[in-house]
Amino acid sequence: MSYDGVSRRIFCLLSGLSCIVGVGLLVASFAINPGLPPGVSDAEMHRFTQLHFAAEMWGAWLQAVGPVFIVLFAFALVQLAGATNRLAGWMTMFGATTLMAVSMIEITFYLSAMFNEPSAMPAISLKLINAVQHLYFIVAAPALFFPLGLVLIGSRILPRALGYLAIALAAGFAGAGVYFLMDVTLPDAVTASGSVQPIWWLAAAITLMVRSGKIAEMDGGAKRG
Repeated sequence: MSYDGVSRRIFCLLSGLSCIVGVGLLVASFAINPGLPPGVSDAEMHRFTQLHFAAEMWGAWLQAVGPVFIVLFAFALVQLAGATNRLAGWMTMFGATTLMAVSMIEITFYLSAMFNEPSAMPAISLKLINAVQHLYFIVAAPALFFPLGLVLIGSRILPRALGYLAIALAAGFAGAGVYFLMDVTLPDAVTASGSVQPIWWLAAAITLMVRSGKIAEMDGGAKRG
């Protein structure tokens, strides 16, 4: 990415706005998507999917599109920090790609649950969703937050506290992934803890926008990748 013709301040503002839009889309997806009910018969599951078809489909769309804007923000942070050619920057990009892959797989199973044939498809899709959710804690979230935390600690674009907090989140997610590895279905409290990460993204985005003027004045705080 080049800054030609675009000031660093505008780049920061647009990057932060991208993240805010992504978080908003994710929050909306969780708000309108009721999820699939566990422990019900195939007939009851089919009635549920028919009743909530539109909400499930729009929720899946929002959940698919939202992370794209957040990943764009993560890449922007790597760019602003001048870490595009450092290992931590590469691993942040790897982690973002992994997170997107896990998210796309989960969304695919939400969509497959809308099929009525075979009759067991919704129930099977629910089990696959439960399986994929393990991946978020085992690898997807830690693989993104840990290297991104290192990138932020090694730069001046955001307060280092956000970098340390990102590493703490990575450790927490990874620890939960190991601790609940033997639970085929993660407890609701564990899956709900994933809602912490949008708060971090929102805080980082707002902070970047507030500091955009200061970042634009930095002489060597970030290098062009």
